Amino acid sequence: MIRIALKDGSVIEKEPGLTCLQVAEGISAGLARAALAAELDGKTVSLTTPIKKDCALSILTWESDEGKWVLRHTASHILAQAVKRLYPETKLAIGPAIKDGFYYDFDSETVFTPEVLEKLEAEMQKIVKENLPLTRFELPREEALRFMREKNEPYKVELIEDLPEDAVISFYTQGDFTDLCAGPHLPGTGLVKAFKLTSCTGAYWRGDSKNKMLQRIYGTAFTKKSEMDEYLARLEEAKRRDHRKLGKELDLFALMDEGPGFPFFFPRGMVLRNILEQYWREEHTRAGYEEIRTPLILNEELWHRSGHWDHYKENMYFTKIDGEDYAIKPMNCPGGMLAFKRKPVSYRDLPIRMAEMGVVHRHELSGALHGLFRVRCFTQDDAHLFMTPEQVPGEIAGVIELIDRIYKVFGFKYHVELSTCPEDFMGTQEQRELVEGALRQVLEARGMSYTVNEGDGAFYGPKIDFHLEDSIGRTWQCGTIQLDIQMPERFDLTYTGADGEKHRPVMIHRVAFGSMERFIGILIENYAGAFPAWLAPVQVILLPITDRTHEYTKAVAERLTAEGFRVETDLRNEKIGYKIREAQVQKVPYMLVLGDKEAEAGVVAVRSRAAGDLGVMGLDGFIAKLKEEVASKS
Repeated sequence: MIRIALKDGSVIEKEPGLTCLQVAEGISAGLARAALAAELDGKTVSLTTPIKKDCALSILTWESDEGKWVLRHTASHILAQAVKRLYPETKLAIGPAIKDGFYYDFDSETVFTPEVLEKLEAEMQKIVKENLPLTRFELPREEALRFMREKNEPYKVELIEDLPEDAVISFYTQGDFTDLCAGPHLPGTGLVKAFKLTSCTGAYWRGDSKNKMLQRIYGTAFTKKSEMDEYLARLEEAKRRDHRKLGKELDLFALMDEGPGFPFFFPRGMVLRNILEQYWREEHTRAGYEEIRTPLILNEELWHRSGHWDHYKENMYFTKIDGEDYAIKPMNCPGGMLAFKRKPVSYRDLPIRMAEMGVVHRHELSGALHGLFRVRCFTQDDAHLFMTPEQVPGEIAGVIELIDRIYKVFGFKYHVELSTCPEDFMGTQEQRELVEGALRQVLEARGMSYTVNEGDGAFYGPKIDFHLEDSIGRTWQCGTIQLDIQMPERFDLTYTGADGEKHRPVMIHRVAFGSMERFIGILIENYAGAFPAWLAPVQVILLPITDRTHEYTKAVAERLTAEGFRVETDLRNEKIGYKIREAQVQKVPYMLVLGDKEAEAGVVAVRSRAAGDLGVMGLDGFIAKLKEEVASKS
């Protein structure tokens, strides 16, 4: 008998050789029906894996990320089998599961149009109905190479050739289809109850633009059709909210062929940016920050000193000035170091909090550019805080409080990740443990739940990342707090301590918005372009019914402008219904309809973008209402 430790802490004894699924059936018929895969001694495996020795076992269902991954990985194999059945000349590349779905890359003479995707879905349905078992087998390297060459699968041959000499080379077969794969998979294709192919794009083999462009088919898969329908509805809602589409419709910004990755902001977009910057400055002044600005271009030596040259030069732009080598800054940190170092600092001056709306440039591959979310030129709301070691917990806590306050104004919920130091961390193991421990200590002291993201910190230190949740449930990584003892060392930053000796400060890098451009894109999609009144580029539009009320309209516009509101008038010779619809499309919070009666009585007929007709108000009453709404940032 072997002993199997279950997730709930209990231990059961079973005959060796039973599969994970058979053990699940012995525990509960319901658990077995819900099972998709298993975790055996911490490793995700197929349900058909036999248990041969004492172990820890968890049965993975749809509720687990691993269960979703296995189901979607299997769906990618079903897609590949359908492609090979309908278009046998196609060569297979790779097909992993990804967040919310899967993809598979193909080299095919057939162009995978929407009509072709429909045919592939129909063939996938047949494969699911056949409920083909997925069976695993292994081959020695030379046999595996011969096997794939005979199948005329050059991409699979290349993958095998690149595996380590001692690698286990495994395959999965389902009916007439076999694929090179490490697994694991579902026991049979019939468990993929609901799926949808969503799009097809180009993708270079292995992500290298020097390689051939393949066709990548994306899809998603679920255990229930209702869950898939809900997901697809969210996708449609996301398309409706796409910031690139709304940015054009609302005339906020554009990305042009003359400057790919370098966004243009138009008057309304600049109003939105300026409001955000003004709010940012108010909050930072309140929190004890001083604002600085550092140069856009600095000499190459500085980037060697900072470590960016060794870790980031592939993403940097360079130029020459007077025969000397310079770099356009990809980050604001080195400039912040020089700003601190400009004069002697005493322990009595610390902490020093320096904030900067700094424009940075990073060379992103053209295929990675995406609206305002991934650009080559953007503004970071950076801050660099310098402190004594004793001040570190309090300063980290203060940054968390500031970021929390900012996000709450926009109605964002968020969760936190602790990203630990990467392999190319510049410091020692002792320093790594020190800075990672400091961040953990603050999070735990504040009772904040967090997950650990191993190795995703900066090369100079670990960080706390803030992931915002928007109005349709998507998450976005924005704010970050990075603890750094490397940069002060590299730049020889010092302060005079109470003992009269020189000491090295500790530094925090942090952002709240992250990238201003990206944050604006997130806000556009979160609000679907319908910004609250305090953020709206145009807060009020005046809609005269006839030419006779133009003078009254002008007087109302002047009064509202004098009160500090952002106002437009629509004096076109159009019907009032048309003007109202146009204002709704432009997502203006308030429309004031002005006819003869309103002009005669000195009142305004108010329409709200959200609530519709609010009736007639005195102008003073409307002004008081809007002022309260703007002041409260509701």
